[in-house]
Amino acid sequence: MLTCAHFKKSLATGLALATVLTTPIYATNAPTEPASPTESITETLPPPVPKPKDIEVEATGAILIDELSGRVLWEKNGFDPLAMASTTKIMTLIVALENADLSDMVKISSKAASQPRVKMNLSAGEEIKLEYLLYALMLQSFNDSAVAIAEHVGGNVESFCKMMTDKAKQIGAYDTIFETPSGLDKGEHHSTAYDMAIIARYAMTNPEFIRITNTKSAEVTSNKKTYSLINKNRLLYEMPGAKGVKTGFTNKAGHCFVGAVERDGMGFISVVLGSGWGGNRHQKWIDTKKILNHGFEHFKYYPIVTEPDTGETIAVERSRQPELGLVFDTTLHLPLSAYEHSTLRIEVEAPTTVKAPVTAGQQLGVAKIYIDNALEHELPVLAASDAKRHDLKTSIEKILNAWFSMAGEADLVLPEFTKE
Repeated sequence: MLTCAHFKKSLATGLALATVLTTPIYATNAPTEPASPTESITETLPPPVPKPKDIEVEATGAILIDELSGRVLWEKNGFDPLAMASTTKIMTLIVALENADLSDMVKISSKAASQPRVKMNLSAGEEIKLEYLLYALMLQSFNDSAVAIAEHVGGNVESFCKMMTDKAKQIGAYDTIFETPSGLDKGEHHSTAYDMAIIARYAMTNPEFIRITNTKSAEVTSNKKTYSLINKNRLLYEMPGAKGVKTGFTNKAGHCFVGAVERDGMGFISVVLGSGWGGNRHQKWIDTKKILNHGFEHFKYYPIVTEPDTGETIAVERSRQPELGLVFDTTLHLPLSAYEHSTLRIEVEAPTTVKAPVTAGQQLGVAKIYIDNALEHELPVLAASDAKRHDLKTSIEKILNAWFSMAGEADLVLPEFTKE
C-alpha cells in the first residue's frame, strides 16, 4: 500500500528529476547571464568654496579632533611617535578609575616616596585615600602619587604600565607604549598626538575623570598631613567651555598639553607635543588656543543623512514584487568646514537586481561618503521591505504542503530547479 509518506518521498524525487529535464516556467524571465554588476548613484552638493587658511604652530606634533565623532579636523605630524611627558597621566587616571575603588587606602612605598620632582613629598609608610592621590596626579602632576597609584592598582609599576598599554590598544591607540605611570622618559615610552587625543576622548566618557580633571583646587589629608592642590591647567581659567585635561614636560618631550573645550554644541580635543622647550612654557598655551579657535571658527555639524529613504530602488527577481526601495540604516551628521561640505558627495553602491526572498533590513549595498575626493565614511544600505519568493518551485510547494498539512505531514521543501 502506498502511504502518504511514501507518496511524498516519491513525488519529491520525481519532481527533482523532472526539473533537470524541463525548463522552469520562470526561465523566460530569468537572466541567463551572470548577476548584474553594481552601479553607483551619485549625489553632489554645491560647488567648492575656499579652504580655511592653515594654521601654524610651534609644536612638533599636534592635532585637533571632534570629541563626539572622533574625526580628525586638522593635524601636524599627528601620527608621528613622540614622547608625551605627563600627559601620560590621563591613562594612569583612567586605568585607576576602572580597576580600583576611590575609597581605597594606599600605603606609600619607599619607591614611590623616592620619585624625582615634581612630587607631593609623600613619605614611606604614609597612608592616604586613592581619590586624593588621583587629585594630586592630575591637578599638580606629582610623580610620587603616580607610582603609589600604579603599585596599589597593578601590584607593581611594570604590571600597571602593561595595563595602561593594553588599554591603549583596546581603544585604538596602537602606536602608544607606556613604561612609566608618570610620563618620565624611559625606554620605548611614547605615543602620538592622535593616540593621545583618542585616549583623552575615551577618558572623558567617564564622569569621575571629568570631575577630577576639572577640579580647580582641593585640600586632601593623609594620616600624617594635609596637602593643598591647585590645578595647573591654565585652559580652565582662560578659555570658555574648557574641561581639561593635562599638561606635561620632560627634557625629551618638551612642553605638552592635551586640552578640551565644549561650547555652542561643539566639542574639540587638541594635543600639542614638543610645544616649546626649557623656559618657553607659554608656547603650549599659545598653540593650543590657536588650534581650538581654528575648530570653533571653521567647523560645525552638517546633516549628511537625515531621512532613511535613499530615493533609489533595486529590481527583484522571482517575486511578484518587481522592485524594492533602498534605505540608509541610520542618520549621519559630520563636523565639517564649509569647504569640506561643498565637496561632499554620496555614492550608493548596490547590485542592479536581487533574487527573492529578501527580508526588510537585509543589507543590499553601501553608501560611501566622500569629502574632497577622499572616502570619509560608509553606511550600510538596506532593503526597505520584504520581497517574498514566487516562482514554479514555491507555487508547487504551496499546493503540496496544503495537501500534506491535511494529512498531518511535515512541510515539503523541494530542491532548487536548475537548468543545464
